[in-house]
Amino acid sequence: MPDSDPSTPAASPPAPVGGLELTVVVPTFNERANVRKLISLVEAALGQTRWQVIFVDDDSPDGTAAEVKAVAAVDPRVQCLHRVGRRGLAGAVIEGIMASAAPFVAVMDGDLQHDETLLPAMLDTLRNGGADLAVGSRYCGGPGADASALGARREAGSRLANWLGRQVLKADLTDPMSGFFMVRRSAVEAVAQRLSTSGFKVLFDIVASQDRPLRIVELPYTFRAREAGDSKLDNGVVVQYLGLLIAKLSKDVISPRFLMFAMVGASGVLVHLAILRSLLHIGFSWAQTLAALGAMTSNYLINNAVTYRDRRLKGLKLISGYVKFCVLCSVPLAANVAVATVVYERGPAWWVAGLAGAVVAAAWNYVTTSKAVW
Repeated sequence: MPDSDPSTPAASPPAPVGGLELTVVVPTFNERANVRKLISLVEAALGQTRWQVIFVDDDSPDGTAAEVKAVAAVDPRVQCLHRVGRRGLAGAVIEGIMASAAPFVAVMDGDLQHDETLLPAMLDTLRNGGADLAVGSRYCGGPGADASALGARREAGSRLANWLGRQVLKADLTDPMSGFFMVRRSAVEAVAQRLSTSGFKVLFDIVASQDRPLRIVELPYTFRAREAGDSKLDNGVVVQYLGLLIAKLSKDVISPRFLMFAMVGASGVLVHLAILRSLLHIGFSWAQTLAALGAMTSNYLINNAVTYRDRRLKGLKLISGYVKFCVLCSVPLAANVAVATVVYERGPAWWVAGLAGAVVAAAWNYVTTSKAVW
């Protein structure tokens, strides 16, 4: 590569000889400042490899998509999938992979924390038929393998998540939570219909969804400090990950989203019982009604933030969504109150009656709100 500004990719790339060999998929959100530097680093690492990079951007307000398109206008190896109205790293990665025509696909973050110099070794491993999947691991040892850029709290959480993942996968992987890997495209296409588009742990999902175990090689690398952009991790990711673990344990009989909805519903039961207990002095029927409304509000807000985070409603849509949610949930509300009152009058403890009423409405709420609200 000729001497030039390292933050600017070559404007006139050499024409590839033969077919496309590798696609690098980069999910982005608010990473405009990293775009040109990342392309240059990938270009320097891959040399004469016939490659392309697909940035999958979730409508970043900082103009990441516009920056990618500006580069793509002069460099045909660069593409932008600009997603509007949907969010989530897993969904972005899956869309990027499915948009590729290359036999091999690499996935790496847009925050420059992954080591692009590992890409040639990953590609050689797959190209030579030695594996179906090459994973950049922070924990398999070797020169420079390090996860310290995560910080002590996140590193501890990452190690716990990896341990849980290994128990479910039954695979010899030190870093099943890695966001840096290369895979045969055919291996992903074979299980694409089973993959969850919500959540962050797409590598874990790809490995766990296979009918036959993939041949996996792990390569150590140094996890670098973030240079720019926003972290996509928050507390909601923990809930999504637990849902994914349970879904895979059930062989995908239970969907991760339904599990998250159920967990939120369980928290709503606690809210319901707390309100009911505090308002029993006004009469059971009234207390049960207000408790149901309180739990309904709690469930809506948590589901919007966690269960449907990839379709999260904001502003006026958050308010209109709440109205729809309340209307739909009010349909079984009468049955909720009636069942709970009958049970209460027959003598069981107040919490048994309250729980009986709450369970009646649960199935209806999931089916209707998932379709009409989100």
